[in-house]
Amino acid sequence: MSSPIETFEQLALSAPLLATIVALGYEAPSPIQAATIPLLLAGHDVLGQAQTGTGKTAAFALPILEKLNLADRQPQALVLTPTRELAIQVAEAFQGYARHLPGFHVLPIYGGQSMSIQLRTLRRGVHVIVGTPGRVMDHLRRETLSLATLRTVVLDEADEMLRMGFIDDVDWILEQTPTEKQVALFSATMPEPIRRVAHRHLRDPKEVKIKTSTATVSTVRQRYWRVSGLHKLDVLTRILEVEDVDAVLVFVRTKTETTELAERLEARGYACAALHGDMTQALREKTIEQFKSGGLDIMVATDVAARGLDVQRISHVINYDIPYDTEAYVHRIGRTARAGRTGDAILFVAPREMRMLRAIEKATRQTLEPMQPPSREAIAGRRVAQFKQQISEILAAQELDFFYQVIGEIEQEQEISAHDIAAALTWLAQRGRPFQLEGKADPKEQEEAPPARPERESRESRESKPEGRRERRPRDAGRDSADLDKIRYRIEVGREQGATPQNIVGAIANEAGVESRYIGRIEIFDDYSTVDLPDGMPAEIFQHLRRVRVRQHPMNISRLDGQESAKKRPRAKPTVGDDGQLLERKPAVRRRPAKPADQI
Repeated sequence: MSSPIETFEQLALSAPLLATIVALGYEAPSPIQAATIPLLLAGHDVLGQAQTGTGKTAAFALPILEKLNLADRQPQALVLTPTRELAIQVAEAFQGYARHLPGFHVLPIYGGQSMSIQLRTLRRGVHVIVGTPGRVMDHLRRETLSLATLRTVVLDEADEMLRMGFIDDVDWILEQTPTEKQVALFSATMPEPIRRVAHRHLRDPKEVKIKTSTATVSTVRQRYWRVSGLHKLDVLTRILEVEDVDAVLVFVRTKTETTELAERLEARGYACAALHGDMTQALREKTIEQFKSGGLDIMVATDVAARGLDVQRISHVINYDIPYDTEAYVHRIGRTARAGRTGDAILFVAPREMRMLRAIEKATRQTLEPMQPPSREAIAGRRVAQFKQQISEILAAQELDFFYQVIGEIEQEQEISAHDIAAALTWLAQRGRPFQLEGKADPKEQEEAPPARPERESRESRESKPEGRRERRPRDAGRDSADLDKIRYRIEVGREQGATPQNIVGAIANEAGVESRYIGRIEIFDDYSTVDLPDGMPAEIFQHLRRVRVRQHPMNISRLDGQESAKKRPRAKPTVGDDGQLLERKPAVRRRPAKPADQI
């Protein structure tokens, strides 16, 4: 019986990879890494079951890098991911692990990015491709990507690809790969459709199942607030006012957001700065030093920028934007409660993101405590208490004889009591930071009002609908979108092509960058479907959507004839005949657009 693997040196990795691991600060392989890396290095197919956040990216990336032929600039490994965000993250991980492998090239390919950029990089040659199913299929059909030289295929988060309707696309892509290859499939769960894919494409796989343990420290108090994007900044400032904070690290997703949020917090009187990947090393070091020394109280950062950040005075970590995976969450909140201290972690969660919250709780085996944003009354009480404390400190520490004289003169000259003078001075002191907040309802009051329930259609109207019966859609699709005007579009896939609402939402959301909450009603017909999308959609997104495929068929999206907007239109004026009687209005006949000649 072999001894358990406790160090990376036991994994038979080459010196350049071990040097990278040491530089990154990894001390010991995680369970998924210790179990998977030897199997992949030995050439076995692997069926791995592990939650996000367990370190599985390194588990497949390190063996792939170990076996690469850097002299061959042809794709040797393909990693399929369900989302563009994960594709970028995995590609960045490959690049980081390969820092001591000169000449290594990895390419993330996903929808929403310029095709020309991807084509140029492919022509130069790449060793590893990380992509979403839709964009990989686009390249294969255009014959701009060949998989003939592949040695390894990895399916990352297969359960998510199943949920988003991509599993059939994955199956098709695997059929285009060489017969002789190594396949690794990772999934948090193993439903039957995923096992069928594994049975078809994996050869005698070794199964690895990892039980997750709590990854966060008990000294961190973890809370969450269900938030609407419209009120996030207001609630953040309320939290900063009421909580006993020292230094605060606020996480957002993009470099642009770091700058924007830092500027808005500065405008509200906070000593704040941004930290992102585009900063020079000198500016980054200066900013962190200010944060450490107390020159700054708040830092707004991205995940990449905050790697390796060690500031003991951080009392609060606020996830202004929810992280993409549980690993990032654990990394974020690990910035507080250092050196034996306690800390607070607060997570802002939109309604559509509750699934990610549950994944975090499952991965960390901790239940996050729901919280309410501080009320106006609580803020007023806090400000008054701080003012009283300031008065006490001034009376104890300052020489006030001159000011007593001024107050006495006001009393005599204007015949005003000292009590009235103190009230007036208090009013002057709080003008910039009022004790009483007026004019706005609490965010909770504005956000948690239930949406107006639409009137149910009559049974007759439902039954009289033509072939397009309403289909069940993904639970999160179309939420938070009622306040946006919609345009109804037609796409050239329907029941005959096997299209489902999940397929359509997945294709639009993942390949064109349109968030699922902006996707409105979807109706599936025999040979086409309709979908409501936001009015004013940029032309480049629309053009990209025309090329996106659903169930291996191009969407060929177009505005539905006669449909100007999905919002309610003004009622048409009645038609009056010669005799003054109302004439019955005949319904307009909606004609299907003619198919292009090449589709007839």
